[in-house]
Parts: sequence; structure tokens; C-alpha cells
Amino acid sequence: MERATDETTDELRAYDLRIHQPKDGYRFSLDPLLLCDFAEAASAGRIMDLGTGCGIIPLVLARKAPGASLVGVEFQEAAAGLAMRNVAHNGLRERIGIVCDDILSLRGRFPVSSFDLVTANPPYRKPGSGRISPRAGRDLARHESSAGLYDFLSVAKYLVKPSGAICFISHPSRLAEFVCGAGELKLALLGLRMVHDCAAAPATMFLARLAKGRKGDTVVLPPLILRDEQGGYSPEAQRILGA
Repeated sequence: MERATDETTDELRAYDLRIHQPKDGYRFSLDPLLLCDFAEAASAGRIMDLGTGCGIIPLVLARKAPGASLVGVEFQEAAAGLAMRNVAHNGLRERIGIVCDDILSLRGRFPVSSFDLVTANPPYRKPGSGRISPRAGRDLARHESSAGLYDFLSVAKYLVKPSGAICFISHPSRLAEFVCGAGELKLALLGLRMVHDCAAAPATMFLARLAKGRKGDTVVLPPLILRDEQGGYSPEAQRILGA
């Protein structure tokens, strides 16, 4: 399967994956790999990823959870098509399905409480905030469009089983909104971990684990530090990246 000339092919050797990505559009970074590690998906039977982009999260989770079946939802047609090709290229069509649709339409596609794990790396920025990217696809991936953070939480609650887990990664500027939305939806915030580029820097991301239909105290986990004092990846970051 040949790649288009406006794409790159990147290897994730730790997961035996080759990922086609737009050369100039939105490209995945560390975020989905951190989320996949945090999600602890090994025991999951059915996994849903909301806003899957090129399919990176289902692809990695398919390697981490060999017995799972997975679905990725992406509303941008070009990105959804790319995700489908990545699934096929890596020989995972029997286990991963890609749906091109808005997450707000998923209640009509899937029964309630039908997934063991729901993941999301939703757009970090609200409409009109932040710098607008001139590269096609990047702005839609970074900025909310039809679905906001609360919508992602609400859909995740609908899809996940009471015995399952919801795992998100987002920007610290959205943390208060995230906690408030989870509370309104009666989702229990069971785990929270802040991600820092280095030990002396403010957090750049947070990882959160939620559950529905049960109560529990929030465990604030030790921070995830990505780089050491010399600027190289920390041992934990190296493990996650397979470096």
C-alpha cells in the first residue's frame, strides 16, 4: 500500500506499527501515547476512542490489549479515511472499526453501556482561542467545533459500562471545567495525574480516569515528568515511547 506524496510514514517500533500522517496537517504527538499507557487497557473487551484522528489510539491499544475489539470515531472525512488505511496497513481490520461521524450522533449507532473502556484526546481549545494554524486539519483537531468538552464526557458516559473506565487527556486550563462537567454528569473522578515537561515547569497536560455508577475518592497520582535535567526523556517517558 503506497502512501500519498503529501503524507509521511512514521514507525512506532515499540508497538510494531507504521502510521501514515499528513505532512502538513494535524500530526499526533506524545498525548495519545501517554493516554494509552494511562488507560490500562489490557483487560478491556471493547474499546471506543472519541475523536480518533489518524487512528493512533486504537492502533496502540490493539497492541496493548490483544483480545480487545476497538472502534475509533472521527468526524473529519480525510482523517477518518487515513485512519482506515492505517488500520488496514497494520493488519488490524478484523479488530478495529473506524466510524466517520460526529460524536453527538453516536447514541443512534451504539447501545448504552456497550464499551469497557472509552478514551478521548479532545480538542484542547475553545472556538476563537489560541493561534489559528494555516495548515489544513490542524485547527479543527485543536479547537472544538460541534462538540465541546462536556459533550465528550456525556457521550463517554453513555457508551461506557458501569464496570468500565473513561480515560481522558486534556490541557490544565480545562481542568476546572472538566471536573465540574464530570460532577454534573455524576461521573466519579477516580484518578488524576499531571504531566510536566520537566520537574520545574508547570503542568502541560492532565490525565484523568472516570467511572459511572459508582463512587470513590480521587487519587492524585505522582506527576509524570517527561524530561530529565539534561533535557533528555525521563526513564518513564522512554518506557512509554519505547525509546
